[in-house]
Amino acid sequence: MSSQTYSISDLARELDITTRAIRFYEEQGLLSPERRGQERIYSPRDKVSLKLILRGKRIGFSLAECRELIELYDPTSGNQKQLHSMLAKITERREQLEQQLLDIEQMKLELDTAEERCIQALEQTIKGQETVQ
Repeated sequence: MSSQTYSISDLARELDITTRAIRFYEEQGLLSPERRGQERIYSPRDKVSLKLILRGKRIGFSLAECRELIELYDPTSGNQKQLHSMLAKITERREQLEQQLLDIEQMKLELDTAEERCIQALEQTIKGQETVQ
């Protein structure tokens, strides 16, 4: 891995996120930059971790799940444990989304039924008022 380092503004610019977000992930223990006085110095590992966090967020992983994946990062082993864990989490997330889709479809059917009943009830009350007048 490269010995290049990054400032917080370098990472923010490169990954198109705010420095505040980076500091938040650091506070959560997901990043651990070196310090030179007040300056944070991020390693290539921190950059990879940050990319993993951002990818995880996009696909719905929690910060705890991201932390677990980061802790499994081990390029010396080809990251096999991390990749297996990621695949398991992807499968789990996909199953959750499939269930949510089913739940949404069921809710839409229930809304259609409720809407139809309301329209019928409204039509009956309007007809009832017309016959009274």
